[in-house]
Amino acid sequence: MVALNTPVCDFGRPAPDFSLPDTEGRIVSLADIRGPRGTLVMFICNHCPYVKSIAHKLVRDARDLAELGVSTVAICSNDAETYPEDSFEKMGEFARAHGFPFPYLHDATQEVARAYGAVCTPDFFGYNADLELQYRGRLDAAGRERRDDLPRELYEAMKQVALTGRGPAEQTPSIGCSIKWRAA
Repeated sequence: MVALNTPVCDFGRPAPDFSLPDTEGRIVSLADIRGPRGTLVMFICNHCPYVKSIAHKLVRDARDLAELGVSTVAICSNDAETYPEDSFEKMGEFARAHGFPFPYLHDATQEVARAYGAVCTPDFFGYNADLELQYRGRLDAAGRERRDDLPRELYEAMKQVALTGRGPAEQTPSIGCSIKWRAA
């Protein structure tokens, strides 16, 4: 496991479109989940210790952001052949076990992760109402620790995006396990 940091936010970059299957059997597009005040696209997976330690906070923040008009979607792009714990079937189990209030999508071709420039799990892309990138930071400072006493950086950033259309100028990169790319 190699821990990677995400790049600096490329403010204003448009959200790449997608149409992917979710764990409930539907095909979900960016237009389907676009929020009236913002959209949060998260690249996560089932096996990553960073994601496991914050799964409950993803649920909390998605619910709180929904009240502000920000929608949330999670995407798993990991190679399920090499990492069977990240298989489509296991994604459904993971989503149900954690009570995800957002769609959990499967990017089997990894094209969506490449289009977004995702590098790790978790990797957060926060967009304003016009689907312009405004946040590319971390959830909070917990890393792989299960801590609930830390400032809610992602939530506060997306709250600012919902209210002003702009993300914070200062953002701390997310850290996590590398996306498990298929062999070329």
